[in-house]
Amino acid sequence: MANFGPQDIKKLREMTNAGMMDCKKALAESDGDMDKAIAWLREKGLGAAAKKAGKVAAEGSIGLKVEDHKAVLVEVNSQTDFVAQNDKFKTVVREVVEHNFDNHFANADELNASEINGQAFSEYISLQIATIGENLVVRRTAALQGGDAIAINGYLHANGQIGVILAAKCDSQKTADAIKGDLKNIAMHISAMRPKTLSYKDFDPEFIASELTGRIVTIEKENEENKRLGKPLKNVPTYISMAQLTDEVLAKAKADIEAELKAEGKPEKIWDKIVPGKLDRFISDNTTLDQELALLDQKFVMDDSLTVAQYLENLAAKVGGTAQMIEFIRLEVGEGIEVVEEDFAAEVAKQMS
Repeated sequence: MANFGPQDIKKLREMTNAGMMDCKKALAESDGDMDKAIAWLREKGLGAAAKKAGKVAAEGSIGLKVEDHKAVLVEVNSQTDFVAQNDKFKTVVREVVEHNFDNHFANADELNASEINGQAFSEYISLQIATIGENLVVRRTAALQGGDAIAINGYLHANGQIGVILAAKCDSQKTADAIKGDLKNIAMHISAMRPKTLSYKDFDPEFIASELTGRIVTIEKENEENKRLGKPLKNVPTYISMAQLTDEVLAKAKADIEAELKAEGKPEKIWDKIVPGKLDRFISDNTTLDQELALLDQKFVMDDSLTVAQYLENLAAKVGGTAQMIEFIRLEVGEGIEVVEEDFAAEVAKQMS
C-alpha cells in the first residue's frame, strides 16, 4: 500500500519542478519518504542531463544585477531561443545571478565548481537540465566593484541577449552618486555600438597599421568598380587613428588648411574662425578606427555632436566634479560559439535507412 497521496505528489512537484508521473514514481521508489524521493529525482535528473550535455548551447540570455557599488553579469546558455523565453529558465538565470553576486566568484569556472542551496552547482544545473529538457551551460561571468567615488551601473537589452556593466572613477562620492543613473545611457551606447576597448591609446601600432592596409585595399577595389560605373570615388585614408596624428601631422594639416583658405581668397583675419572647425573635421575623417572600436572616441548615440568622453565629462561638470571611465564589460549571448548546421533531411534519411 502506497505511503503517499496526491498532496505528496503535488508538494514534490512544486519542490522540484519535475513531471507529475516522475514525482509519483519517485515517491513509490522511496516508500513515500520525501527526502529520498528528491534524491531519487536528482539521480534521475543527472541521468537525463548526461544525454543532453553534448548538445551545443549557443542561445540563452544574460543576467544582470546592479546594487550599491557592485554589478555582475552572467551568461547562461540553452540550446534554443524558445527555452530561453521559458519562465523556468528565467528563474535559473536569476538564481545564478544572485549566487554569483553573493559569492564574488572570479569567473565561471569558480561558479561552476561552487555549491548552491546545499548541493554541488553541477548537480543543481543537471537537475535544471532534466526539468527544462535542454542542455544548459553557465558560460561566462563578469563583475565590477568599487568604493564610494566609483560610479557603477549596467544595462540589459530588452531581449536579454546583451548585457553591459561599466565603472567611472570620480573626484568624490557626491559626483559618483550624481552621475550613476546617467551612466546607464553610456551602457546602452556600448550595447548598440560594440566598442572593443576604452581608448585609441589601447591600440597596438601593428594593429593600426594592419587595419589601415586592409582598408586601403578594400577602398581601392571599391573605387575600381565605382570608376567603371561612373560613381563618385571614395577617399583613400592616410590615417585611421588619433595615435597616428602626431604634432607634425596636425601642424601640416593646419598649414594645408590655411593654404587652401589663402588660395580661396579668404581674409587672414577670419582664419581663426574657420581653421578650428576644418581641423576638427580632418581629425574626425582620419580617426575612423577609433570611432568604430574605442568607446571614449565614439560619437555618443544620443547626441552625435559629442564623443562618449565628452558626454561623461559634461555629466560630471554639471555637479562641479570630474569623472573618468575606467572599465566596461559587454557580454552578448553565444558570441564566439561555433554552431554546426545540421542537415535535417540527411538526418531523417539516416533514421529511415
